[in-house]
Amino acid sequence: MRIRRNPLPRRLVDILCFLLIGIFLPVVFMFEIVVVLPNFHDPGSFFHTLHFLMAMFLVFNIKSNMIACMMIDTSCDVKKIEPPEDHSDWRECDICQKLAPPRSWHCKICGVCVLKRDHHCIYTGCCIGHRNHRFFMGFIFYLFVGSVYALVYNSIYLWVFQAHIYCHWFTLFKLLNPLFLLFTGNFWSNMYLIFYGLNILAFLYGVLLLAYHVPIILRGGVSADRTLASKHRYDRGVRQNLRSVFGNRMHLAWISPLIRSDLPDDGYHWKPTIDEQEKD
Repeated sequence: MRIRRNPLPRRLVDILCFLLIGIFLPVVFMFEIVVVLPNFHDPGSFFHTLHFLMAMFLVFNIKSNMIACMMIDTSCDVKKIEPPEDHSDWRECDICQKLAPPRSWHCKICGVCVLKRDHHCIYTGCCIGHRNHRFFMGFIFYLFVGSVYALVYNSIYLWVFQAHIYCHWFTLFKLLNPLFLLFTGNFWSNMYLIFYGLNILAFLYGVLLLAYHVPIILRGGVSADRTLASKHRYDRGVRQNLRSVFGNRMHLAWISPLIRSDLPDDGYHWKPTIDEQEKD
């Protein structure tokens, strides 16, 4: 598996979104451990240690899957792969001026053709394709799980433990009017409301991403598919579709990005599962 030479984001929007996760996540993690968790469990107790380890596990998977997306090079390397004799599915990229395998598309931001290109991710600053699709799904899955986990604790802490500080209707008004936080109330209480609002946004974002990407993976497609035929052209059944993303050890691959799970396909040679008549 090739390592990307320049894994850093290239656009300003990519850099800002990358910093949002890179800075926001550790800060919120420290706030949850130092401020919120001790209100539920005594430091040093079994449940305090358990939830601390669980939080560490979630943060590790979010960050490590994100880094894996950035580090793993999923671009085409046609110098090492010879196209088959019948390369009717291969096409010449107008920008690269080279033959490109099926399901690969050129990314103007990354400047390369990407194997089984799904989309360009603004949070990693790189394209999601054949080799790093697994890590992107791990990133959004653990982002969703972590946001749910934190949202439960934060909601109880805000609406129950701190009910004497936060007036419910007034708090809702401040959450719906972010600028109001800058000019009213205690600084630290407002900071907590900002964290809580970002927690809600992370939860909603995770729900939307999973709801969008999971059905696409289950049918064996990618986000770049536009026509009905292309969406189902490589559908080999749910089990094989999942294996093409998460690898041969897909039952274990979701636990950690450090678990090796070789992909069954090389990313260059794809056999459609529908014939030409169905495609037309």
